[in-house]
Amino acid sequence: MGTILLTGASGTVSSAVIRELRGSGHHLIGLVRDPASPKAAAIAELGVELRAGDLTKLRSIEGAFAGVDVTWLLAPPGLLAPAQMSNALWAARQGGVKHVVRMSAVGAAHDAPTINSRLHALSDGELAHAGIAYTIVKPHMFAQNIAMVLRGAAQDGVLRFALGDAKQPMIDVRDIASAVAAILANPAPHAGKTYTLTGPAAVGMADVAAALSAVLGKPITYAPIPVPAMIEMMAKFGADDYNQTALRDYLTAYGRGWQDAPTSAVQDLTGKPPRGIAETVELIAGGV
Repeated sequence: MGTILLTGASGTVSSAVIRELRGSGHHLIGLVRDPASPKAAAIAELGVELRAGDLTKLRSIEGAFAGVDVTWLLAPPGLLAPAQMSNALWAARQGGVKHVVRMSAVGAAHDAPTINSRLHALSDGELAHAGIAYTIVKPHMFAQNIAMVLRGAAQDGVLRFALGDAKQPMIDVRDIASAVAAILANPAPHAGKTYTLTGPAAVGMADVAAALSAVLGKPITYAPIPVPAMIEMMAKFGADDYNQTALRDYLTAYGRGWQDAPTSAVQDLTGKPPRGIAETVELIAGGV
């Protein structure tokens, strides 16, 4: 068994991956900016070694990858993400890492209609030419990202979202984690490969409303809203300028049917089908 280092270890995706890898026999290392933070402490309690480092500061991570066999690289969405990934990749190479697994984004390409996917394409390209074994995963829209609007819908019975009648194969974060964990535990068969991770089927927000109705036992209706109204709503929730722009891009593209085909990648990697929207909404509804 080898040593696996995970960046963003206290974040939503990486912490879920860590939980999937527990008991696998691998030595797990979590890279965090502040090992004393409550979130980092919770990861340490799972038996994970913590190392401190900030991906925006190359010198802070130059020794962080020593003794690591495989690493999981991801960066929060933003204009700095390509620089953070470049720093992490350089440090991983200097540390002797043998295989890098990177979280990109659905549809990442230089000509993608979303700023976030275009920036991810920069990092995907660098990794592909870095002279190290690699695997790239491109998750679709996180189903958990609809939690905010589900809370409002649970209160007033109306689910407001800017997707029109479009359907997209959104994916449960737990399925992203299980697919990534399968690659990290045995990366060699996945060298040079890219996987687009989706849910089992394309679903619309009317389907989400129906699932929420079933969970709550009361009628929930879907009311499409314009994209600008959705961005204004997210701004009130605290979304910064970059995330407002990225969300605008994604909603506009998704509304036109961009990237609306599901894939079999999760089942191919884990041997289990990804969760349907009803199961994800049931989980989210437990906290609304």
